[in-house]
Amino acid sequence: MSTTGTTGTTTGTTTGEPSGAAARTTGKTTGKTTGRTARRGTARGTGRGTTERRLARAGWLYASPALTLIAAVTLFPILFSVVLSFSEVRLSYGGFRIEGFTTDNYAALAHSSAWFESLVFTLGFTLVTVVLELALGTAAALVLERLGAARGWILAVLLLPWAMINVVAAQLWGYLYNGTYGVVTWAIEALGGGEPAILGRPVPAMAAMAVADIWKTTPFVAIIVLAGLMQIPKDVYEAAEIDGSGPWTTFWRVTLPQLRPILAIAVLFRTLQAFGVFDLPFVLTQGGPGTATQSLAILGYKTLFQNLSIGPGAAVATSTAALVMGCCLLFLRAFRAQVDEGGR
Repeated sequence: MSTTGTTGTTTGTTTGEPSGAAARTTGKTTGKTTGRTARRGTARGTGRGTTERRLARAGWLYASPALTLIAAVTLFPILFSVVLSFSEVRLSYGGFRIEGFTTDNYAALAHSSAWFESLVFTLGFTLVTVVLELALGTAAALVLERLGAARGWILAVLLLPWAMINVVAAQLWGYLYNGTYGVVTWAIEALGGGEPAILGRPVPAMAAMAVADIWKTTPFVAIIVLAGLMQIPKDVYEAAEIDGSGPWTTFWRVTLPQLRPILAIAVLFRTLQAFGVFDLPFVLTQGGPGTATQSLAILGYKTLFQNLSIGPGAAVATSTAALVMGCCLLFLRAFRAQVDEGGR
């Protein structure tokens, strides 16, 4: 009995000591291995980060010629126009010279009735055309989405107005609005409207110009919206149908929220184009009758190239660019706030 107990104690003690030593040895080995692995991972991460930085520098180096060219043909004219708008410019036989800094060009704009009239026309034209093009383009995109094999042909026909050169499209509508042989004039007279003189009166001329612009640029909005519609998952519509949602409710609750980013892009592009409209009123009416259809772009052209007033013309161009940028920034902020509120 005594011998057996002693043997058990001795065996337990002997067995326990090697186990503890092995554990300590294993722990030390594992710690060293983990440390080496961590150092290797850090070294690899550092090397990878260095490689990425080298590639980024190489990318900027390869892109620098193109970026320099873009800056030369884009940024320099803008900055030079801003400088001219704050300068007193004098013309001479050899060109022009800048004689000093002045704010008289912008002071003249603030007291110019022609500038305010052009601003009102440009704002009204932009608002009316963008809203109508957005509505008509979205409706056309919804119809195109539901078409089958005929979608390609109809889309090709729809793209014809957008593919047409602006001056050519304006000249085409000028023929249609002509007071002697225009088809639109003939149709109005046939319906008992008398001699309309579409381009000879302010309100009909504005409406005619808006119609021409909507005809040409609605396909652009339709294509953008159609691309957005094709990206909406079908499962969303199936879930709405299971919930008993009708077509109108599905459009307002499902389709329209999904299209918000696409519609924002369309509105931005169209606002930039409509606010800088030049060729359409220049070809159709030369800004007339009077100054009823004179946009800010036409006013800047007449001031700079016809009146040879370089400083005031540059001020018109700079103020127009500032207004467009401000409108776009306000729209983007409002759109982002709406999206954030909807996400909550």
